[in-house]
Amino acid sequence: MQISAKATYMRGGTSKGTFFKLSDLPEPCQTAGAARDNFLLRVVGSPDPYGKQIDGLGNGSSSTSKVVILSKSDQADHDVNYLFGQVAIDKPMIDWSGNCGNLTAAVGSFAIMNGLVDKAKIPDNGICEVKIWQQNIRKTIIAHVPITDGQVQETGSFELDGVTFPAAEVVIEFLDPADGEGDMFPTGNLVDELSVPELGCLKATLINAGIPTIFVNAADLGYTGTELQDDINSNAAELEKLETIRAHGALKMGLIKDLSEAATRAHTPKIAWVAPPQDYTASSGKAVSAADTDLLVRAMSMGKLHHAMMGTASVAIATAAAVPGTLVNAAAGGGTRAAVRFGHPSGTLRVGASAEQGADGKWRAAKAVMSRSARVIMEGAVRVPEDCLEV
Repeated sequence: MQISAKATYMRGGTSKGTFFKLSDLPEPCQTAGAARDNFLLRVVGSPDPYGKQIDGLGNGSSSTSKVVILSKSDQADHDVNYLFGQVAIDKPMIDWSGNCGNLTAAVGSFAIMNGLVDKAKIPDNGICEVKIWQQNIRKTIIAHVPITDGQVQETGSFELDGVTFPAAEVVIEFLDPADGEGDMFPTGNLVDELSVPELGCLKATLINAGIPTIFVNAADLGYTGTELQDDINSNAAELEKLETIRAHGALKMGLIKDLSEAATRAHTPKIAWVAPPQDYTASSGKAVSAADTDLLVRAMSMGKLHHAMMGTASVAIATAAAVPGTLVNAAAGGGTRAAVRFGHPSGTLRVGASAEQGADGKWRAAKAVMSRSARVIMEGAVRVPEDCLEV
């Protein structure tokens, strides 16, 4: 027989995921463990050796193979607890090590719609400030959700490259966005050298902000920074090269103790490459002018080039760009920067951050800000075979 659980399928930014209230999950899944993971893997349709997730709600890409569990916050002065799971497509694995910045845009809306935000906070018309406790990285995020006639406003004119249709703008503030696993620059350096077999020494900026991220120069990889998905994802040798660099970066950042552990930590860290602005054609066919960007960035997600840019990686880009001396700042032309507009495979995105160096020489970021949009696509109940709860 099949069992069902109340669920909502939502788009947040350039990602999609299945959202649950913690209390709506089957009882064995209301605590972390194998039963929860097995249930959520079956919901999404993983592991799938075909890579399509036909028998679940995933769509065969890292941007859509995601799950979110929300509950009334147990943290003082917060509205909602937000737990994110990045579900592997071809492996029986859910990575709970990081956040999804894109789906963060949908958390506030879901929380309001599902009674997780006190009604006294919700205006009849205006902006509802939803204070989110991100459980994976133990950080505070504030979502500014538009409200019309007491309801979440989902439609609007805000356009986001990577999303076909316009929607209402949701402003997201990531407070103290250092990832929570140590210093913002875990090695203490703005630029490190990674010694990678067969590639030699690569310059890299290693940062914990939004999500642990390894930034390298596109030119050092033999890239231009204008790459689209097919340029990378169809080339097994390039994918292996990038994963090798990611593993060595994870080791340098202290996120793993042995290179072999990188395979079990696929969601973090991210690896991205940067380049100065130049003209290119986005995946939609849209022409992106060098004059419209401060720099170009491409980033990998779960072993594939992302079709746009992860929200958490956008925080890392904004924060690194705000610190003179990083590879990201240099690619953007150097100097002091409170915001940058970067080019990604689907178009451009503007992000901002503030960072300052303390008396101890360490850099800290107060917050990073970006705009996203979100929309409920479907709500109801998801069904899975009951034997998926067996452990």
